[in-house]
Amino acid sequence: MKQVDTLDRIDNTEVTHHRPTDSLLGLWHHLLLIPLVCLLGCSDSNAPDSAPPIQTLQKSERNSSHGSDHSQVSVADTVNVETIIADGEPLPSFKVDPFWGSDMPDDWILGEVAGLSVDAHDHVWIVHRPRTLDARQRGEEGMCCIPAPPVIEFSSSGSVLRSWGGPEDGFDWPENEHGIHVDYEGHVWIGGNGPSDAHILKFTADGEFLLQIGRAGQGGGSNDTENLGRPAAIEVDPHTNELYVADGYRNRRLVVFDAITGQYKRHWGAYGEQPNDLELGPYTPASAPARQFRTPVHDVTLANDGLVYVADRTNNRLQVFQRDGTFQTERSIRPSTLGSGSVSALVLSNDSEQRWLFIADGTNNVIWIVERQSLEVRSHFGRLGKNAGQFYRLHNLDIDSRGNLYTTEVNAGQRVQKFNRLSQ
Repeated sequence: MKQVDTLDRIDNTEVTHHRPTDSLLGLWHHLLLIPLVCLLGCSDSNAPDSAPPIQTLQKSERNSSHGSDHSQVSVADTVNVETIIADGEPLPSFKVDPFWGSDMPDDWILGEVAGLSVDAHDHVWIVHRPRTLDARQRGEEGMCCIPAPPVIEFSSSGSVLRSWGGPEDGFDWPENEHGIHVDYEGHVWIGGNGPSDAHILKFTADGEFLLQIGRAGQGGGSNDTENLGRPAAIEVDPHTNELYVADGYRNRRLVVFDAITGQYKRHWGAYGEQPNDLELGPYTPASAPARQFRTPVHDVTLANDGLVYVADRTNNRLQVFQRDGTFQTERSIRPSTLGSGSVSALVLSNDSEQRWLFIADGTNNVIWIVERQSLEVRSHFGRLGKNAGQFYRLHNLDIDSRGNLYTTEVNAGQRVQKFNRLSQ
C-alpha cells in the first residue's frame, strides 16, 4: 500500500457530522445532512476492500479568532484530522492535565526541559537546564524564583520525590544537559549536547556517580569507538543490557555500548551503513533521501519484537533497524517541514503488540499517531502555543504503564505536560 502523509493530501472519504438528535431541531438538522453525506461519500462505494475503514473525518471547530475546540483531541488550526476506527478499535486519544507537576517546592522554576523518562514505577524523571534561566527568572531583578536542580523525579501524581545533579569532582557534568533515561534496574543515564559534550553519565537514583562513557572535549567523529559527539538520547535494552545512544548533534550514528562496563559494541549510520561526517547541506523536500543521518540523530526507542526506531530529526524521517544494525524500513513524517525537522522523539504504545508509535514533532508542535505495522500516520494532536495542551518547541516524549503521555519543551516552553489516555 502506498504510504501517504495525511497532512499532504485530502482524503475523499465519507464525512459525518455528529448532530444532537434529542430534540426536533436536532433531528431536523440530522435529516438535512443525509443528502450532503451521500453527495460527498456515497460515490466511493468501489473503494478497495483493503483500505482501512474510515468512520469520520473531523475538522477543527475553531473560528478565525482561535476560539475553543470542543473535540476530544486538540488539533492544529486549519488541519483536517482523521478519526479512524482500525479493526473496530478507536484511535488513541488524550486530554491534557493542566495542573500536573505545577506545585514544585521552594519557588523552583524550570529552564529548558531537555530530557524525559518514565521509570518502572511510573515515576517521571526530567533533566532540565538551569543555566538557560535569565536574570529575571533567577530572581536577580526582583521577586521570582530559584532554579530547580537539574534532575527531578516526580510521582505519578506530579509531586517532587527526589532531585539532584550538577557539576562535581569525579565526572564531567554536561555542558548543556540533553536526554535522560532510567533503565530497568533504576539507574539514571544523562547526556549532553554542548560543544564539549562527548560523553554520557550513569548514576544511581539518588545521584551517586557510577560510570562515564567518553571524555569531555575528546570526540573524534562518527566512527570514534571511545567517545561520543554531543549525544541526544539513551535507552538500555533490558534483555541484553546494551546501551543504545542516538549520537547526536555532532555525530551521525546510532552507537551501542555495554551498560555495565561501558565497552563499545557496534555502531551504524543511516540505512545501516558506515556513517561519515561530510556536510550534507540544507534539507530540501524535493531532494532524494539522504544516505546519511542529518544532525541531530535525536532519539532512539526499542520495541519488544527486537526492532530499533531512530529519529532522524532534520531529515523528517524515522528509520527502523534490527538490533544488529540491519536496515528494515523508513518513513517520512510531514516531509515539507523545514527548520529543525519533524521527528524529535519516539515512544511506543504499551499494549502487548505495541500497535502505535507516537512521534513528537518540535517544529510543527504536534504529536503524530502512527500505526506501527504500516508506519502510516493516522492522526495527530496539539498545536503551537503556550496554553495547556499546546506546545512551544516540543522536545521529548514518554509513556507510563496506563498509556498516559508526558512531554517536555525547550526554548521558551520550559515545562513538562501530562496527557491522560482517554481511549484504550
